[in-house]
Amino acid sequence: MAFCRLKKNKRRTVKALDRRTRRTVAWVVGRRDIATFRRLYDKVKHLTSRTSYTDDWDAFAAVLPRDRHRVGKAHTTRVGQDNGNTRHHLGRMTRKTKVVSEKDAMVYGPIKLWCALTTPDIFRQHQNTFITIFT
Repeated sequence: MAFCRLKKNKRRTVKALDRRTRRTVAWVVGRRDIATFRRLYDKVKHLTSRTSYTDDWDAFAAVLPRDRHRVGKAHTTRVGQDNGNTRHHLGRMTRKTKVVSEKDAMVYGPIKLWCALTTPDIFRQHQNTFITIFT
């Protein structure tokens, strides 16, 4: 996803998803380069029993271990679905001209909140707090 009006300032959100649970495990915001993906990989490299399914972006091949990396569209549809859901629920991710910030933190924060609130246990905690305020 691109977030800025000027091409040179574009920010991307690169995500790692658990294919079984369809939950976002980690994400980073940055440019479309190897350094950005390396930051994401540093967050998930402790998960040693996983296989990474990606598209054919050069950064993936440069960073991921070859023996646990599969390239192809067949296994990346859930990431596309997750990106669509993110754009649907977070208005700032849809338009180039409105509610978009060039600051990484202003993109990272709403995604963090959205991921937390779509996790049932975390949502239940916030829901209970909200209900106690109004009862």
